[in-house]
Order: sequence, then C-alpha cells, then structure tokens
Amino acid sequence: MDLTITNIRYLTLDAIRGIAVMGILLMNIISFAMPDAAYFSPAAYGGTSSPDVISWAIMSVLVDGKMRGLFSVLFGASMLLVYQRAEAANGDGKAVHRWRMIWLLLFGLVHYYLIWFGDILTLYALCGLIGMGLLHKDEAQLRRIAIWLLSLSFVLVGAMMAGLWVLKAIAMQPGADPKLVKAFAQFTVEFGGGVSEANASSLALHRSGYLDIVWNQLTEELFLPIVSFFMGALEMLGLMALGMMFFRNGFLTGDWDDARYMKTMRIAYLLGIPGQMALALWGWVSGFDPLVMMGNMMVWSLPFHIAVMIGHAALAVFLVKRFASSALVARISAVGQAAFTNYLGTSILMTTLFYGYGFGLFGQMSRWQAYLVVPVVWAIMLFWSKPWLDRYRYGPLEWLWRSLARGQMQLARR
Repeated sequence: MDLTITNIRYLTLDAIRGIAVMGILLMNIISFAMPDAAYFSPAAYGGTSSPDVISWAIMSVLVDGKMRGLFSVLFGASMLLVYQRAEAANGDGKAVHRWRMIWLLLFGLVHYYLIWFGDILTLYALCGLIGMGLLHKDEAQLRRIAIWLLSLSFVLVGAMMAGLWVLKAIAMQPGADPKLVKAFAQFTVEFGGGVSEANASSLALHRSGYLDIVWNQLTEELFLPIVSFFMGALEMLGLMALGMMFFRNGFLTGDWDDARYMKTMRIAYLLGIPGQMALALWGWVSGFDPLVMMGNMMVWSLPFHIAVMIGHAALAVFLVKRFASSALVARISAVGQAAFTNYLGTSILMTTLFYGYGFGLFGQMSRWQAYLVVPVVWAIMLFWSKPWLDRYRYGPLEWLWRSLARGQMQLARR
C-alpha cells in the first residue's frame, strides 16, 4: 500500500473547490431568485437599471460559466485522485469510482425532483461514468481529448443557435407560417422583456406550495435531466479531461513555481477577459437583443469562459500557496472539503428563502439586490465547515456518499 498516495490531501484542490462552490452560488443566485430567462439577460427579468446592468456585466465577464467550469475541472481532477487512491490501497479503483457515480446520480435525481431544478449532479454522475475511459490517459492524450470535446461542443451548440437565426429569418418573411411567427415572438418576449407566458407561469409556480413545485418537476419537467445531459455532456467531459490533465501535470496540486502560475494567469486573462468584455458590450449595445444574448451565453463565450476559468485557477493556486497558513485559507479549504454538503445545503436554503413554501421572495428582488444574499450564505459556509471538519473526517453528506459507495459505514470522528 502506497501511504503517500492514500493519505495525502491537497490544500490547493480543497481551497479551489471551496472557491468554486462559493462562486457557483454567485452564478446560480439569479436562477434561484427569478424566472429562468433572467439568467440569460437582465432585460428578461430583474431590471435594467444601472446597478442591475453593472452587476450583470461584472458577473458575465468574471463569474458566469467560469465557476461551473472550474467546479467541473476539479471534479475531473478528483475522479483521478480517488481512482489513484483506491488503486494504491490495493483496491479496485474503477469499481470504487463506478459506485461513487451511481450514488451521485441518485443524489442528483433527488436534488432535481425534490429540491431544485438547477441540479448539476446528475450530469456530473453520467459524465463521470462515461469518463472512466479517461482515467488511464496521459497528459498529452487528455489535452487532445479536451480540445476535441470542447471544440465539438462549440460546433454543435453553435449549430443549434444557428437554428434560431434561421427561425428569425423565416418568421420575418412576408406570408410566413403563423406558427413560426408565434414561436419566434414568444422567444423574443420571454428573453427580451415584457410579460411572457413562460415568465408568468414561472412566477406562479415558484410562489406556490412545495407539492405543486415537485409535481411540476415530476410531470412537465420529467425529462429535463436527459435533455441537459445531451446538451452539456460534451462540454462537461471536455472540462473533466482538462481537470485530469491539470492534476497530472501538477497545475492544480501546486507543484508549479510561482512565476509559472503568474504567467499562466496573465496569458489566460489576456485571452479571456477582453473577449468577455466585448460580448457584454455587444449585448448592451444591442439593447439586450434576445438572439445576441442567447448566442453570447451559449456559444461565443465558451472559449473565453475557459480562458478566464484557467486564469482564476492559476491565481487561486498562487494565493493559496502564498497564504497557506492563514485562517481564511483554512476556512475556504474546509468549505471545499465539504463542497457536496455546501452545494446541496445551499439549494435547500435558497429555495426556502425564495419559493412560496418558504419566505416567498421569488421574483421580488432586482438583479443587484439578489446578489446581496450571496455574502450571507458564504459566511454560513465559512462559519460551519471548519469547526465540523475539526471534529469529523468528512462533511455530513460526504460521509453518507462515501459510506454508500463503499458499502460500509465510514469512520466519522477524528
């Protein structure tokens, strides 16, 4: 048994995971607080006052897509780490991984149907099962696979976006099919502002009772996890491959020297931030045109998302190494060690705050006001995670997941 592998924890991995799970709330808060379309455009819902537009622009450039990407990269790295630990302990690494993904899939489905529609765990689990084929790949192979998967995702989503432009062109023609005209008009209203059936329906649903919301998930939205898988699997697998590559070459584990991290950060930000700023400016100048906003979010931002995400990761590793002994890094690292509990706990807390069966604030806040909720939840994460992990080896849900995946109760207390 190789104790150097089975017993080690990487401070950088834990801390970046903590940053990512906190950042995901900053990204998801709009979906918790208001109708889906608001995630794509401030004109759809949430207000277009100066504070709303400024907050949207900042999040668009620095947060949206980046934190989910960072968490996906870390998921891939963790897959490889867990596999290596199981193999080093004379176990069956693939069997351990397979059972972890099966139980994660069940957790994800419970999360989606019974807690919140924005679940990402189901996609992680399914891609994690497919991604088993990546565990033996070397750094060069992982780099090629990541590039191909991400490029293919860009092309396919771009083709879908092109379909909306075709729909617009046809709908604008004299004598166009009334059904197509109506479909494009509904899209324009929903994502461009005004009173749409979809937004009105979302407001009514999420201001109703718990059973009504669950029933909607089990009927109207029953197959959304499958749709989400086919929409996001290529990008997710590409990001997981990227995470495994970054784990193998030492980027995520802090093995590079400081100068290399700083150089990587500068290059990544120079490649990503100007592009993201240009897209945000295009969206604003267009008057938040629905097709422009949808294309920017779904397609054109993808390469810039990845660049900025790598820049964030490089800066985070540099700072974690520099301030490794600080109390703040210790608390952020604890948030990362309990990321599963913090992620699901946040969903429970936010749906209780915003949905009708709780405090009923859904659709009541403007965009900038919704962001004010985030630091409060961050404080809760930072407050509870470290004291808990000082006494216990795992977060509550991490312990449950680990016990189920290994088929036996895990030692909890330190």
